[in-house]
Amino acid sequence: MPDVENEIAIINSATKLDDTCRGKVLVCGSHGGEYPAWLVARAGCRAVILNDAGIGKDEAGIASLAYLEKCGMAACSIDTMSARIGDANDMFARGIISRANSPAAALGVTSGQACREAAHLLIKAKEMQIDPGSYEEARILLAGEKGEVDVMLIDSASLVKPEDKGRIIITGSHGGLVGGMPAMALQVDGLAGIFHDAGGGADGAGLTRLAALDQRNIAAATVAAESARIGDARSIYDDGIISHVNETASQAGGRAGQSVGEFVKRLRENSA
Repeated sequence: MPDVENEIAIINSATKLDDTCRGKVLVCGSHGGEYPAWLVARAGCRAVILNDAGIGKDEAGIASLAYLEKCGMAACSIDTMSARIGDANDMFARGIISRANSPAAALGVTSGQACREAAHLLIKAKEMQIDPGSYEEARILLAGEKGEVDVMLIDSASLVKPEDKGRIIITGSHGGLVGGMPAMALQVDGLAGIFHDAGGGADGAGLTRLAALDQRNIAAATVAAESARIGDARSIYDDGIISHVNETASQAGGRAGQSVGEFVKRLRENSA
């Protein structure tokens, strides 16, 4: 059996990849949307296992599989209920495969298989030869009127900037703490943060940013996986239905079952 340390990279977020991942099988805690797939391809990984984030609306949580198949890369996802999103070590230890693309299936990867077993099979994958090109993620500012708080739509929480302080930040990222680190919940002190719940996930991992942001008095909420596309902040704003709120958000008028638009309205009214 190949040496796991030499052949397999275990990393919590696709935004943290570097040259040490090149040519390796990557077990990654990120959701299986297109942007993480592009980051994996850009890093030159041999193959990848991501979290399916509950699959969700338009199967956005596994969009990486088709994207990477076009690039010639073997890719598969684990069931979000089998291991914690944002925690690659947990995925490797107890994750169960939910979907695999054709290159991965050709190597014997199947639904119901242990992540560890699938990772070893993927070591035999051919290295990708196609340049993934560029990928443009959205940062869209919805400016408030008459003194209202601005809303910033960003497809990944990694794109938060210092000027987003005090804004309502709606991100396509999952609501889980990356690597369980509270400091990673939100990079600035926004008025609020809205995330995708990734289907809730094992141990409620898709919701763990909420309690961490309560500690900073930041209102936070997640939207239901079936209501909006993960990785797509515009979809979360336009289509998202709130699934969970933290105590700070509740005090500001947030509740499960609201549309994101209604929650934003409440936040703006509360802050006026």
